[in-house]
Amino acid sequence: MGRTPKDTITIADVARAAEVSRATVSRVMNGRLSVAPEIVARVRAAAERLNYRPSDLARSLSLGRTNMVALVVPDLGNPLFQQILRGITNASAAAGYKVLVAETDEDPAAEAAIAIEARRRCDALIMVSPRMDQERLLELLPQVQPVILVNRQGPAEVSSVVVDYGRAVRIVVDHLVGLGHRRLAFLSGPAASASNVLRLKALEVAEREIPGLELVRLECGWSIEDGYAAVERVLEAQVTAVVAFNDLVAFGLLARLNEVGVAVPADLSVTGMDDIGLARFAVPSLTTVRVPQKDLGELAWQRLYASVTASDGSPPVQAGDVPELRLAVRASTGPVPQERRSQGDAAADRIGWQRQGDIFELGSSAGLLARYEFGRRMPQVHAPRPYLHPVRTLGGHPLTEVSPVDHRHHYGLSLALAQVNGTSHWGGRTYVRGQGPTLLTNHGQQRSRGVTADNRELVDNITWYDEQGRPQLVERRRLVGDLAFGGWRLDWRSELTARYGPIRIESPATSGRAGAGYGGIFWRLPSGETTVLSADGDGLDPAFGSTSPWLAFVQGDVSLLLVQPEEVRPWFVRSEAYVGACPALAWDEPLALQPNEELTLSLTAVLLDRAIDAEEAKRLVGRL
Repeated sequence: MGRTPKDTITIADVARAAEVSRATVSRVMNGRLSVAPEIVARVRAAAERLNYRPSDLARSLSLGRTNMVALVVPDLGNPLFQQILRGITNASAAAGYKVLVAETDEDPAAEAAIAIEARRRCDALIMVSPRMDQERLLELLPQVQPVILVNRQGPAEVSSVVVDYGRAVRIVVDHLVGLGHRRLAFLSGPAASASNVLRLKALEVAEREIPGLELVRLECGWSIEDGYAAVERVLEAQVTAVVAFNDLVAFGLLARLNEVGVAVPADLSVTGMDDIGLARFAVPSLTTVRVPQKDLGELAWQRLYASVTASDGSPPVQAGDVPELRLAVRASTGPVPQERRSQGDAAADRIGWQRQGDIFELGSSAGLLARYEFGRRMPQVHAPRPYLHPVRTLGGHPLTEVSPVDHRHHYGLSLALAQVNGTSHWGGRTYVRGQGPTLLTNHGQQRSRGVTADNRELVDNITWYDEQGRPQLVERRRLVGDLAFGGWRLDWRSELTARYGPIRIESPATSGRAGAGYGGIFWRLPSGETTVLSADGDGLDPAFGSTSPWLAFVQGDVSLLLVQPEEVRPWFVRSEAYVGACPALAWDEPLALQPNEELTLSLTAVLLDRAIDAEEAKRLVGRL
């Protein structure tokens, strides 16, 4: 007799062929251990001969589970929820689960019924950003266990994966404040959104903590259309920057601003939230906070699966923590427009350091001049260290850049060394002889032990640690700002002590890479057309490797003059692939320090809102 198509074969057919009961076939197919081995072999042989495959539905009913998990989201059109879904789907598939997806269309009143119906069909439930009020949520959760919440904090007995959107919006506000903005608009999200509530609370705190900050709250929504429709109200608010509820709202805002002739960021800076896949392709590319969307889905599944497996006696599943939030700085944000700056003449009459939350700012009556960050949010592969960014002229023109596309490990103005006893305090790839630039796990950290700021002077006491967390050096860093030559000057002086043993400072050049002697007080400038000047002549070639006491970069109507006031070291300079320079500590030979020996590094910078030539640069250096 020919083989019967598998969709016509039933468990009864297998039972007759194996001469056993249907219950015995069911136990064998479900892996039960209560069947004699010889009967198991006979049943499996019959099933193979008949090409029988058990029904997933029948097996689910027999075992009391479906191997399916339900996912309820407010809106499947939102790329954030799509990425969370992707993370859940990929992670659950590895455990043999499928995902049933239900959408509530941003309707809080429909959520409970949809969630209950979805849970009846599945073994567990994941609710993403539920919009219902807290009372209704607390009533629902016991009915749908096991359940996990994403982007919504539930009661202690219910697992949740929550992004700190309060922290996220503060990151954005601090970025804008660092660019000189003090009057911001917040385009608020759905009133029922818990993450929107977190944003609003964080903005209240920011207003209390940041002097002069004004926040205009405008009801908006969550979609591109909502952002598009908000433009007229934004312009009426007379703000210099906008914090949008999410990237979609920012996209709509950017589109309408372009239509009405508002330049971003020259006239108005715009930020988003979530860093969805299209954010870097917006026009201009969107500054936003990177929310680890796919990772959230994977983490939610891990925590839910841990509770599911714990109930059936399986080994517990280990789940990680919510990944850290990071700011993606792109082209949609810039300094506050010149005509909108705080009252006061551009030739500022005072200058001083002030603490702003967990950072320090050097300001004048013209606005923010420099911001001192501690690098705590830098990834380890970038060699975390304190740095200055932005550093700007009195006129507000930025002269530093952070984590640019060409070199993600460049951070404004910082003390960065390629190798200290084999540890990288530069970040990124390390040059390996015979191998070339290679990404190693040898990145150290510079950690501040305490900062004092008194008017024009900031002093930071820093310990340098190797990649194993062992101390290498101690540093006393002194940063002083003052007005000079119609602009302002910044003096950096670092005293490094080899308190923990001998130190050997090297560069890629000392390891065999010609011309790569970088490492020291490194200044990374914004990319763009740049003229390089030095005492040895105009252009990059005369300056590179020279011991000129000064170096100047001219970008349009803005100039940066760098001066070595003490020991003059060779200049490492770039102006084409990127723009940056430092007095090099290990230009072509390693620099060694004996135990307790001190090393002093110093650099003076003059920032001017005018183009200078070599003759004026020489005159200014003579007056310092």
